[in-house]
Amino acid sequence: MNEINNSTWYIGNVPITGRAVLAPMAGVSDIAYRLLAKEHGAALVCTEMVSAMGIKYENEHTKDLLFMEDVEHPVSMQIFGSDPEAIALASQVVERAGADIVDINMGCPVKKVVSSGDGSALMKTPDLAARVAEAAVKAVSVPVTVKMRLGWDDTSKNVLDFAKRIESVGVAAVAVHGRTREQMYMGHADWSYIKEVKEALQIPVMGNGDVVDALSAKALLDETGCDAVLIGRGAQGNPWIFNEVNQYLANGTLLPKPTAHERLNMLLRHFELLCKYKGTALGVREIRTHAGWYIKGLPESAKWRNRINTLYTEAAFKEAIATYAAELTRQ
Repeated sequence: MNEINNSTWYIGNVPITGRAVLAPMAGVSDIAYRLLAKEHGAALVCTEMVSAMGIKYENEHTKDLLFMEDVEHPVSMQIFGSDPEAIALASQVVERAGADIVDINMGCPVKKVVSSGDGSALMKTPDLAARVAEAAVKAVSVPVTVKMRLGWDDTSKNVLDFAKRIESVGVAAVAVHGRTREQMYMGHADWSYIKEVKEALQIPVMGNGDVVDALSAKALLDETGCDAVLIGRGAQGNPWIFNEVNQYLANGTLLPKPTAHERLNMLLRHFELLCKYKGTALGVREIRTHAGWYIKGLPESAKWRNRINTLYTEAAFKEAIATYAAELTRQ
């Protein structure tokens, strides 16, 4: 098994320095959060998934999802769909938008996605999945990666054969979430399958599932030999996790957790970035979910979460956070 550190590895010809990667998450890994993750040591940031059909039909919201800043690179932009022609076209649009890597989602378990045969539903149709991946590989000059699960359910954990098939069409790396589609995000991720995939493939493998801190990141890397950890829910309201992983892999040091005031200050920064890129009206609405994650576990967090959910202006949000910070100081 390879020694785990923060050295540079490659997805195709794209150098990745570090082992902690921001996973693609709808409603989370937008430009505001990607900038925070990058600032806090993410080796690679992945965008929210973008519909290949949305790109094909030039949906305005889809265009907004394609925007990225220079400081984010390297950026992996994730697309989803099950039509090879649409995927090829979308891959080219994503490449022109500046993505360093095109990632295809074959792991999303959400009903709205799988009901169209997209996301993890592609694991039930490996021939089509291979054609989809190959269409992207042939359409662009940047590396193409694929994110997948263990299979559809406990009776069809076909990830090993599926990953081999995907590798055979020229994909540059894969990411494996250690759950089936049926599990959604419940139960525990089974990392043993990630280990099997890593041992069978020649391309890099990223492991995903139940990485919530530096210790679990190191455990996943050690147990599976995978090249990097893809951090999803563990990064929600927690951009510090990337530097925590980096530091622990570098010298075994566990960084202190952010204080209550550091968490509130980061929440404000996140809010300001949302307002900058999406406008105040949308920023005020979208910060509500993030706020719940940032303040979770703090004194009276339920009361303040409920209050934040009733706010509609930038001034009101900032005033609420300032009041909460003052209350915490007095405690």
